[in-house]
Amino acid sequence: MPKGSTELSNERCEEIVNACEELCITKSFHDITIKDIGDATSFSRTSVYNYFHTKEEIFLSLMKREYGLWTKDLREALEQNEFMTRMDFAEMLSRSLEKRSLLLKLMSMNHYDIESNSRPEHLADFMKSYSEAVDTISACLEKYFPDMSQFDRQDFVYTFFPFMYGIYPYTRKDEKQTLAMKEAGVTIKTLSVYDITFNCVERLLRC
Repeated sequence: MPKGSTELSNERCEEIVNACEELCITKSFHDITIKDIGDATSFSRTSVYNYFHTKEEIFLSLMKREYGLWTKDLREALEQNEFMTRMDFAEMLSRSLEKRSLLLKLMSMNHYDIESNSRPEHLADFMKSYSEAVDTISACLEKYFPDMSQFDRQDFVYTFFPFMYGIYPYTRKDEKQTLAMKEAGVTIKTLSVYDITFNCVERLLRC
């Protein structure tokens, strides 16, 4: 970490993550380079390495922030609603993910490589954010469905979180994918984030 105030360091890190976020809107993980990110900041590319050693660490920090924003929405819903039916909860959870398209896109990337190429301290920070999201979902289930056992709540979490990693690919298809499917004679209905999430949550709770 370069010499200077903690505030300046935090501001630089935030600017780097913001630059990565902007690039993620139009580019994929593999197309984005450290140089691209550095060019989108107010300082040099080499300075980026003072804060993040790899591109993967930047993406991990961005994912951590997105998990935090999602968890914030879930906690607000938890505080504002004393009671939810199965359909209400499926609606709330689906709407919360509908707002987090960037999180879903990041989830669809290769987590193994991202985590393997990040330093332990960055990975630990991310894991805390992920754990808070899991705990918040569990708290929602415990509050709104008191008849669910601890095992059932864990089963929901262990099914729903892996499911989320596949939402983005099933709801977004680029021109190349659409053409390939047409040539292969494959017809797959494209669902919205809301539709695919609602169907999953409602069925999990019904079971």
